[in-house]
Amino acid sequence: MPCLYISTNVCLDGVDADPIFSEATKAVASIIGRPENFVMVILKGSLAISFGGNKEPAAYAEIISMGGIDSEVKKKLIATIGTILQEKLSIPRTRFILKVYDTTAGRKVSKL
Repeated sequence: MPCLYISTNVCLDGVDADPIFSEATKAVASIIGRPENFVMVILKGSLAISFGGNKEPAAYAEIISMGGIDSEVKKKLIATIGTILQEKLSIPRTRFILKVYDTTAGRKVSKL
């Protein structure tokens, strides 16, 4: 069961988060190759995050999956989740970090 946990300093009050949940769920399921009903997405906003010495919009995310992660999948996840955050929350892709963890391989990869 893949889990995507997104933390951001963007205030989510008044933001319709449903499209973020929907698009992220579909993307993770499709890219990793798991059914959508097995994907969990957690979104937390208004957190104290400084990136590059400033508090402009930024996000940190982690995705954990039991299998289904290889280098091509990592690249697709980073690109796709980065695009969703840029389009839905105006977080530049250069201010987004995704940590990818495959529990079956015991590997961690962080990308900018």
